[in-house]
Amino acid sequence: MMTDPLQTKVSESQPVIRRLEPDDYGRWLPLWQEYQRFYNADIPDETTQMTWRRLLDSREPMWGALALQGDRALGFVHWIYHRSCWTVGDYCYLQDLLVDSEARGQGLGRSLIGHVEREARSANCSRVYWLTQESNAQARILYDSVAENSGFIQYRKVL
Repeated sequence: MMTDPLQTKVSESQPVIRRLEPDDYGRWLPLWQEYQRFYNADIPDETTQMTWRRLLDSREPMWGALALQGDRALGFVHWIYHRSCWTVGDYCYLQDLLVDSEARGQGLGRSLIGHVEREARSANCSRVYWLTQESNAQARILYDSVAENSGFIQYRKVL
């Protein structure tokens, strides 16, 4: 197994953050399901399976990492690279971030964001950005401390 050059050891008492590997599915899936429950989302199994394949496919612009303490996964983060008309470098969209409810308040969310920032810098991206629900007060405390609120409002139309 190759060592991930962007693997992050937060501290001796905190988990290692590293990119997803094929054998991680059983660790990742319960967190993915917890994430869906948090957002009251019901993502079909077919979509979950496709997401997993994309996260592991080096030809896809999607990536993921787990925060592990031993064999136990305590959190995950997913990010996507995409072009922008406003910059030469790609943007990095931090799409999903979850820290297990039992592991919150220990700096792990900040560390997962930092991991994505380092990945994006390594990929010569111009920006990392993400969204959250306005009512997600706990996450917004963290986000306000590590990034600038752009003030944009998202509109969407499901197709």
